[in-house]
Amino acid sequence: MRIAKYLAHAGIASRRQAEALIAQGRVKLNGSVVTDMAISVESPVDLVEFDDKPVLPEKPVYIMLYKPAGYICTVDDPQGRATVLELVRAVKERIYPVGRLDYDTEGLLLLTNDGQFTNRIIHPRYKIDKKYLVWVQGLLNSHELNLLRNGVQLEDGITAPAAVNLLKGDKRTSVIELIIHEGRKRQVKRMCNAVGHRVVRLQRTALEFLTLDGLQPGDFRYLQQDEVNRLQAIAMQEKY
Repeated sequence: MRIAKYLAHAGIASRRQAEALIAQGRVKLNGSVVTDMAISVESPVDLVEFDDKPVLPEKPVYIMLYKPAGYICTVDDPQGRATVLELVRAVKERIYPVGRLDYDTEGLLLLTNDGQFTNRIIHPRYKIDKKYLVWVQGLLNSHELNLLRNGVQLEDGITAPAAVNLLKGDKRTSVIELIIHEGRKRQVKRMCNAVGHRVVRLQRTALEFLTLDGLQPGDFRYLQQDEVNRLQAIAMQEKY
């Protein structure tokens, strides 16, 4: 792990701020001042010090948040919008969103300081299922539902097959349940637009076996270790 990233994961500063601290000569690796930003740290073998005090890696933390609409999934926002980190201020470790939900999208969002875990949840090769409730304008017909199931052409390529069920619908609004394992930017909205229906509300209701049960918008809870282990195991399964 690059030393600036190590400092960030240890809660010393953001990665950019950590680079400034290194440039100021305030960081040592195995007793020597670090000047090379590209140098890597092998934990727990290497000793990293900041202002002559040992820097220990934070324990891994895994959070499940019921994200309300009106929050952005980033550490900070140049436009001054509220971020999801404002909802988890009680968590002392420096955590980051696992993937993204749009500003106006609500539902299940994971946050962690474990980069490997994040990669296994969001990378499409691991095929972690994400379930959504989707409200769209108009009535989806069987042809359009099958297009969503089989894959639709987007600007960045055709989507992988999805599980889609029409829960209710009339000429004004339809509600579908949709399960995908990809995580392209605004994917659900773009998929529905591609078959002629604009999304008016979107909620992620589950990620594999995790659901929002027991949480209200804005609430969060820590994942149990067996839940983390189970997600890791699912990600490492052979899937075709």
